Amino acid sequence: MLLHRRTLLTGAAALAVAPEAVAQGIGAAGTAAPGGIAQPAAPPAGGAGLVGHDAPPQAAPGSALEVLRLWPGTPPGGGGPNPEGPRFDESREGVVTGVAEPCLLVMRPAKPTGSAMVIAAGGGYRRIDLGHEAVPVGLWLNGLGVTAFALVYRLPGEGWAAGADAPIQDALRAVRLARARARRYGYEPNRIGVMGFSAGGHLMGSASTRFASPLYRPVDEDDALSARPDVAALIYPVITLKPPFDRTSSRRVLVGDSPTRVATDAYSVETHVPPESPPTFLAQAADDPIAVVDNSLLMFSALRAVEVPVEMHLFERGGHGFNLGVPGSPAAAWPGLFATWARRRGFIRA
Repeated sequence: MLLHRRTLLTGAAALAVAPEAVAQGIGAAGTAAPGGIAQPAAPPAGGAGLVGHDAPPQAAPGSALEVLRLWPGTPPGGGGPNPEGPRFDESREGVVTGVAEPCLLVMRPAKPTGSAMVIAAGGGYRRIDLGHEAVPVGLWLNGLGVTAFALVYRLPGEGWAAGADAPIQDALRAVRLARARARRYGYEPNRIGVMGFSAGGHLMGSASTRFASPLYRPVDEDDALSARPDVAALIYPVITLKPPFDRTSSRRVLVGDSPTRVATDAYSVETHVPPESPPTFLAQAADDPIAVVDNSLLMFSALRAVEVPVEMHLFERGGHGFNLGVPGSPAAAWPGLFATWARRRGFIRA
């Protein structure tokens, strides 16, 4: 069952925690998850949640989060689902499709420490697994004092004229918008990172390497700001679309079943890594059957080749889509390793 999000109102602040988040120990009471990972102590600031008939549907993860529109009008190129309908459709499990209006869903920490992260969940560019990845991870980041923005990006197969560039345009605009709203949300404009999972890792890998590309014409003063993230975290990412590592939904959606070499090069992240790329954190399981571990290895090598600081963690087990990690599994170590890395770089401050 899909829940139409016609009732989402900017400024609503109550949080609906996804079942996957609860499984990881993320709750409204501010308890710590297994392994001692700090969790949010209270719902984000910004006003009381709505109640009664005006309330958003609470069954969908993040359904009451504040909405920040990416574009002041029609997204670049136009097209897409019916603009008179809901912003997007979301299942009770937090699976998003039918994105008519790309946006950021805001998760504000009780005690902000001056940094922000734009999060892109995966889904093979066919859907966005908001409830499985973006919402629980955003709440975990809130516990570290990081303001989190879950990116609801355009899906190329939903009729957008910009095609495969549409989600990348949204990611670049999201970083610029986060930078433009730094004072409003209480963080520093030079401490804005991106974090992506699976296909969202491909998207945020593209954002962290193609930030200087003129992929759309400026639409307002916010586009005068830099789209370069200050750090990037790519978790079990899809990086390359080239054979023999091209058996992913991301490759099929972005460049088709029989792509040219030019097309695969254009959308393979490792081919676009400039020396100005942000410091990058990589995490992946060696037994990942979907985005095989070679994706992280290729990105690590490309970043090293241009002397960009990079840290990579490969885990023996974990498969694909492990999110914050099953407690007790090797991959469950990545959140703590990321937090240590981010503190060492000054991105997260106590």
